[in-house]
Amino acid sequence: MAAAEEASRPFAGLSDVSISEDIAVEGDISVPVGSSGRDDEFSTLDEPVKETILRDLRAVGNKFIHVLYPKRSSALLRDWDLWGPLLLCVTLALLLQGGAADSDDQGGPQFAEVFVIIWFGSIIITLNSKLLGGTISFFQSLCVLGYCIMPLTAAMAVCRIILVGGSGKVSFAVRLVVVTVSFGWSTFASTAFLADSQPPNRKALVVYPVFLFYFVIGWMILTFSPSQ
Repeated sequence: MAAAEEASRPFAGLSDVSISEDIAVEGDISVPVGSSGRDDEFSTLDEPVKETILRDLRAVGNKFIHVLYPKRSSALLRDWDLWGPLLLCVTLALLLQGGAADSDDQGGPQFAEVFVIIWFGSIIITLNSKLLGGTISFFQSLCVLGYCIMPLTAAMAVCRIILVGGSGKVSFAVRLVVVTVSFGWSTFASTAFLADSQPPNRKALVVYPVFLFYFVIGWMILTFSPSQ
């Protein structure tokens, strides 16, 4: 007991110590009012609807440009969206309407077939990439695969124009060249964007489904013939 009282004796007077209000406290402990300015800079709550739409359209246009000049870049992955893929899918489906294979049903099944092949195929390729250890996210992969359909969509538009003049051997040869070039373009562009997100020893297993995906779409375009 005596030892405990002696040990606590040096601190006995601390309860009577008071700090004068005139003593200045060093350091700035106040929160600056403008600290949230960085967050407000990226806020779109007060942005006009017109500016929001124009900004999204510019972003979609920039992604189309990156597909036209494919290179190893994260431009399509950094700010992904599905507006471009949806637009390309609808455009391709509309261009494939009116074929001889679906003339009895006014093109309905053909339109649904394009949607199923593009979206279901993209999902399968994305799942395959994730299972093989890819670091790309699900929606980033859908964005890349969807935007890289643009060359094939342009090829479909060219083929429709060529078919206006007839569907002979010369027409088929020209369409074959156009579709082959667009198929290679789409495959090369997609693999260029997806290359850095895949394990080095498994890239072939990722590229092969992508090859089949664009090959099926290219085959649909090549074998399209307008109904009489």
